[in-house]
Amino acid sequence: MLPKTSSSVKGGTLGSRRNGFPESFLIHTKKLYSGMNAAVRAVTRMGIFVGAKMYLVYEGYQGLVDGGDNIKLAHWQSVTNIIQQGGTVIGSARCKVFTTRDGRLAAAFNLVKRGITNLCVCGGDGTHPHTLSLSLLMKYLFCNEHIMLHRSLAFPSRITDTLAKQHDHLNIVGLVGSIDNDFCGTDMTIGADSALHRIMEIVDAITTTAQSHQRAFVLEVMGRHCGYLALVSALASGADWLFIPEAPPLEGWEDHMCARLEHSRSKGSRLNIVIIAEGAINRAGEPISSSYVKDLVEKRLGYDTRVTVLGHVQRGGTPSAFDRVLSSKVGVEAVVALLEATPETPACVIGLSGNQAVRLPLVECVQMTKEVQKAMNEKRFDEAIQLRGRSFENNWNMYKLLAFQKPAVTKSNHTLAVLNVGAPAAGMNAAVRSAVRVALAYGHKVYSVNDGFEGLANGAIEWHGVAGWTGQGGSLLGTKRTLPSTCMQKIVDTINKHNIQALLIVGGFEAYEGVLELYDARGSFDELCIPMVVIPATISNNVPGTDFSLGADTAVNAAMESCDKIKQSASGTKRRVFVVETMGGYCGYLATYAGIAVGADAAYIFEDPFNLQDLKTNVEHLAEKMKEDIQRGLVLRNEKCHLHYTTDFIHKLYSAEGKGIFDCRVNVLGHLQQGGAPTPFDRNCGTKLGVKAVQWLTEKMINNFRQGRVFVNAPDTASVIGFSKKVLSFIPVTELKAQTDFEHRMPKVQWWQNLHQILKMLAKHQTSFSEYVPGEIEHVTRRSLSIDTGF
Repeated sequence: MLPKTSSSVKGGTLGSRRNGFPESFLIHTKKLYSGMNAAVRAVTRMGIFVGAKMYLVYEGYQGLVDGGDNIKLAHWQSVTNIIQQGGTVIGSARCKVFTTRDGRLAAAFNLVKRGITNLCVCGGDGTHPHTLSLSLLMKYLFCNEHIMLHRSLAFPSRITDTLAKQHDHLNIVGLVGSIDNDFCGTDMTIGADSALHRIMEIVDAITTTAQSHQRAFVLEVMGRHCGYLALVSALASGADWLFIPEAPPLEGWEDHMCARLEHSRSKGSRLNIVIIAEGAINRAGEPISSSYVKDLVEKRLGYDTRVTVLGHVQRGGTPSAFDRVLSSKVGVEAVVALLEATPETPACVIGLSGNQAVRLPLVECVQMTKEVQKAMNEKRFDEAIQLRGRSFENNWNMYKLLAFQKPAVTKSNHTLAVLNVGAPAAGMNAAVRSAVRVALAYGHKVYSVNDGFEGLANGAIEWHGVAGWTGQGGSLLGTKRTLPSTCMQKIVDTINKHNIQALLIVGGFEAYEGVLELYDARGSFDELCIPMVVIPATISNNVPGTDFSLGADTAVNAAMESCDKIKQSASGTKRRVFVVETMGGYCGYLATYAGIAVGADAAYIFEDPFNLQDLKTNVEHLAEKMKEDIQRGLVLRNEKCHLHYTTDFIHKLYSAEGKGIFDCRVNVLGHLQQGGAPTPFDRNCGTKLGVKAVQWLTEKMINNFRQGRVFVNAPDTASVIGFSKKVLSFIPVTELKAQTDFEHRMPKVQWWQNLHQILKMLAKHQTSFSEYVPGEIEHVTRRSLSIDTGF
């Protein structure tokens, strides 16, 4: 039951309900999506954390209608060790009877019997309208005197007047799950990122086969009404051609597609990839099948062509780190929303806005989603793309820009250099690839610099072909941590020698520091009065001016996968605790994000100071846990979280204090967090940032070209490109100095620290709920959909 509490939230209080302690209810319904179990875990544990009586409904709406053993009281252990599992442990089923009044009457009776007045539902856009109708039905049943007089006819057993009055309203909060990411109002739906992971794994595997045999592949992905999966997959893989239902190809597309595939082969490519959404149509509304595309390519071009239909593999598998953390964030926010709800509060869904969980009016979201489908049915395709949101529209425009290497109409007078600085990070190559292709399309001369600022100083400049770079990890250009101050004169000489008029630097904190040094040196060297931009790329996610850096998502997934295996290895060993060290420097983002994704018992980070007493409390917490069914623990430690409490110290402390209760093992993940193929998020983000950065540099060069050279000196000509909440912006490095902790190499204020509070609450730590920052209410309008989230 939810407690009467006065904990501070947004400067106010969490009002107690007039009926005492209302109860929460969790349902999963409709289809399966990876990440559902993380949502089940988060809602259940957060409810228990605040003192609620929590129920789990098995088999979706069918279980709600049938009642009985399908509705079970949940305990903390009920949702232990499920976060890494795909699908849903409480089952899901289609339920036609729930769409009828009699079915909803049965469900309402089962709710009232258990005193439940709060409902949390996870599903897609078809789920929530039925849930809303259940809420309206309950209000009608228990507020209408005529129905109350005849309630014995409606229910199989008598409901007293008192009980009826106590349950005249059902508070509803929804969590949106859909691999298609087709629900308006939220940036991402639960399951979409995991589905992209499955698709990109297949694309990477197919690519090696296709290159070896010089084949063409037609890859069909899900998306009956929405082309999100196909679009992002094509952008992240550099596919040659794309079919999505929102943008049917123009008449004569067969000739254009075959010409493009042939042109790609003539330029030396050994493969062709065509991605098609299952709902692809032509301008007349007729389906375009993958088999038709295959036959067309074979007949027209004679290429050895294969079809791969991914099907339900996209719904399964281990959920990605993004989906696990998203589910955890929105699950916690759902419980808080129920805490604050009153009978007058409209039903809402919890969505993602930038990096924050937000509350969205359910009716508005459903209506906007229906508008998209209506526009497609009426063949208003341009409007349908716009209604999908600015991010979807930008992804589409970005794909069209990059899919085909167009020759420059005219040659420009400008030259730019691209280099990587700092430690390697996944996504660097995707950013370089898109930047080079766009720069060439503008007619610029492009220099690729090997080994960062050191390579620039030594004149290690050459041309690199960038075909196939998107899916490759690390840094193909080579990268070093050297700062310009160690070789400033040589850098100036190289810039002067090659007439470099702009610098695009992809890298971490050293890249940011390096541009600061170059900007400060403008007073001494006119050659440095050129536009410069940093694309943040570091697994530490510690570059000021952006919420996300390239490589961080890939690193989190690498850490998560390792911890999953560590937990699995302990499944046969009782009473064992693992201490796992992550990278990240002083920044605790990697440890915190991975900690939530793997369901860690604790994460020690520099930003949340701890002492010996805290360590002792955690040992006691783990000792208590060993009395439960799941007798193992996992603790993450950021590599520089404390000068004296090292990983070895914590390991020895846990070993000594846990003696006789549990034993302890240590794992240092090390540089495996820097390796591997980039995730879809990092590929997509890197691709878009590379394009945006070159467009910005081009504008600066054109607007400041005088007497045969580019000359700029304003602070806004040396910037970091990044995402802050929902906005992509260029922030001058000089402005970021005041926001930077240079000693510890990270921003002074970091948005993700609220996640550490979530981790502690879901791990059953004694912590203050008042520290949690709840989500805001956002309304879903066409105007709000015009904001580009970049994802």
